[in-house]
Amino acid sequence: MPPDDSILERLAARLLRVPPTLSGPETLTPDWAPPRPFERPPVPAAVLIGLVRRPEGFTVLYTERSPDLRAHSGQVAFPGGKVDRQDEDVAAAALREAFEEVGMVRNDVQVMGFMPTYFTGTNYLITPVVAIVEPSGPFVPNPGEVHSVFEVPLQRIMQPESYAQFRMKQGGKELRSWQIDHDGHRIWGITANITRQFRDLAMNEVGA
Repeated sequence: MPPDDSILERLAARLLRVPPTLSGPETLTPDWAPPRPFERPPVPAAVLIGLVRRPEGFTVLYTERSPDLRAHSGQVAFPGGKVDRQDEDVAAAALREAFEEVGMVRNDVQVMGFMPTYFTGTNYLITPVVAIVEPSGPFVPNPGEVHSVFEVPLQRIMQPESYAQFRMKQGGKELRSWQIDHDGHRIWGITANITRQFRDLAMNEVGA
């Protein structure tokens, strides 16, 4: 496996320099087919793939959502959410959410670039924002949104053997996603799929 600095160099060369253009629903394929066609345009959203510089190497930041939330309670996610009207762009949205969720300071973050959008079966059009984070203090979960914060070594994210298949049934259909188990946390669904796309982009194995 290449060292972290080499992975970041490869990644920097392959990321989009500006946010991707948000396509109309007629050109998009969701990660799973909903039972009925969408009745409204996709909701723009952004997530932050934070590459945290630690003495032992880079890690990727994840949150475990609060069990009290109505949607996706207890699931693992990247910091992120809907793009608000006051957000300058998707990067601003991701950084705002990261501050609100875990207290990530804007001056600690250097945005590297953007990945292609990810369209969900719940009609969200997500732009992953990739950034290097040099934290000036600890990440502090907002108890109203986040139960805990944890990090996975970048080297583990890059290893294909870290990924398994997660299966679930919804509406009588079997849905599949990638799955990563780390230190008692199970990453699956949208977050695992975006993680795998991030890994494949960094390793130049898109579609692997």
